[in-house]
Amino acid sequence: MDHAGYMRDALAEAGKAYALGEVPVGAVVIMDGEIIGRGHNLRETLKDSSAHAEILALREAAGHLGDWRLNGATIYSTLEPCPMCAGALVQFRVKTLVYGASDPKAGAVDSVIDVVRQPRFNHQVVVVSGVLEEECRAIIRRFFIELRGKKVSGEMAELVEGARLEIE
Repeated sequence: MDHAGYMRDALAEAGKAYALGEVPVGAVVIMDGEIIGRGHNLRETLKDSSAHAEILALREAAGHLGDWRLNGATIYSTLEPCPMCAGALVQFRVKTLVYGASDPKAGAVDSVIDVVRQPRFNHQVVVVSGVLEEECRAIIRRFFIELRGKKVSGEMAELVEGARLEIE
């Protein structure tokens, strides 16, 4: 499977979120070599805290298949999923998760907790991490640098821009 190519598709979705002023996270769902679901963060736009990229991509994929079970599907996400999204991967029966950047504050796969490989659940997800990690991390960093730049000015803005930022 072309992990880098599909991650670029997810990054294109993240770019759509960025253009809307949303935290730039994107996701695509693949089955049999075809993209069957796309999503990018729309929490602010829709005023819906469940409107994460992964959730929207999973919903679109389920609609495409006409089934909530996404057996055999692979999801590509630019950011390590949060607990809600990781739980959705299990519930939708996704086979494989491929993600770019880790999320040390809210990641529910490798960083904070591991929801997708919990042996007591009836389904576990195979995980591939770090695909196009720098590109995935860079778009989020740029977003938060720009967001902070609007809140601070002058010398402080230069310090923020020069700092190595963790994902918010």
